[in-house]
Amino acid sequence: MTSPHRTRVAVIGAGPAGLLLGHLLHRQGIDTVVLESRDRGYVERRQRAGILEQGTADVLRASGAGERMDQAGLRHDGIELRFDGGSHRVDFPTLTGGRSVMVYAQTEVVKDLIALRLETGAPLLFEAEVLAVDGIEGDAPTLRYRHEGAEHTLTCDIIVACDGFHGIGRRSVPTSALRTFERVYPYSWLGILADVPPSCDELIYAHHPRGFALHSMRTPQISRLYLQVPPDEDLAAWPDSRVWDELSTRMAVPGWTLATGPVTEKSITPMRSFVAEPMRHGRLFLAGDAAHIVPPTGAKGLNLAAADVTLLAAALTRWHRAGDTTLLDAYSATALQRVWRAEQFSYSMTTMLHTPPDQDPFDHRLQFAQLSYTASSRAASTSLAENYVGLPLPGLEELA
Repeated sequence: MTSPHRTRVAVIGAGPAGLLLGHLLHRQGIDTVVLESRDRGYVERRQRAGILEQGTADVLRASGAGERMDQAGLRHDGIELRFDGGSHRVDFPTLTGGRSVMVYAQTEVVKDLIALRLETGAPLLFEAEVLAVDGIEGDAPTLRYRHEGAEHTLTCDIIVACDGFHGIGRRSVPTSALRTFERVYPYSWLGILADVPPSCDELIYAHHPRGFALHSMRTPQISRLYLQVPPDEDLAAWPDSRVWDELSTRMAVPGWTLATGPVTEKSITPMRSFVAEPMRHGRLFLAGDAAHIVPPTGAKGLNLAAADVTLLAAALTRWHRAGDTTLLDAYSATALQRVWRAEQFSYSMTTMLHTPPDQDPFDHRLQFAQLSYTASSRAASTSLAENYVGLPLPGLEELA
């Protein structure tokens, strides 16, 4: 593919946020170029979350990107909370007016969006490293990037940084123009992928004195499981047998057995919350992990990114069609309302379910009281369910 030099919207990053934004804008007739520093194989193999909120699934369907999701994805109508040797189900449709979530791996979402992008012929450049972002306070910002051994300059009207926490996008905003908020948690997640059918029909969130555990899945044949471990844990200290034994212990309830099988992937992920404000500086907009990080307990990372770019696509569409900047000017404030709601929910789920190091008896009793209330109160269960399935997604009506 030739290296383009002019476009309406330049998108940095071909993760789910950048690809979905490019797809939504293409459908509205807005020229875009998507630049990704990694190769296609890496992007399509990169393992991340696999829980899609109702709104995320809806926007994929509405944009023509949901066919394979509806064929291969797994609709889930609830989650199971396990603590103190018991099990408690939270029924999503009953508590949220029929809403649910979809289990469909991020790798598959990315594959679907890449296939659609390539089918349209719209520019998608892999192994295109952005070297500099300039002119974001003017009317014609530029990206300098390296592709196929040569450096190029891309001039555009708008730049959207969907390039993750460590990307060049947020770093291109003057530090004096950003305010950041961060919380680092005193534990990490040890995650495994295993070639074994799930031992549950819906996700299990387990609180145990030895630490949190989560049973998820990718497909009817592949399980995804997690264990709370210390933040500086050595992965070599966890042979497969130890992982399975610890998962069985932490999720144990009478009459239930955890199925085990070959582990195909194992990793440790740190836990943090992060928000950068505002999510816009001049003609540069931040979306997804470039602007915010949530701990994975609430399954919000991918969904926040999808909400950001759906909102941004609606704002850019109105600007493109009518020259109206109202939604663009409101983008940061509108997106941050949802971001902070998701941050609070993810924080509450994380602190309710994890066992902090050196937890004192008073805090343990408070934690148990919150778990018991959530399991026994319809109001508390409704709050969890509404946040888990996701708030209504803004911007969809603009993209119809």
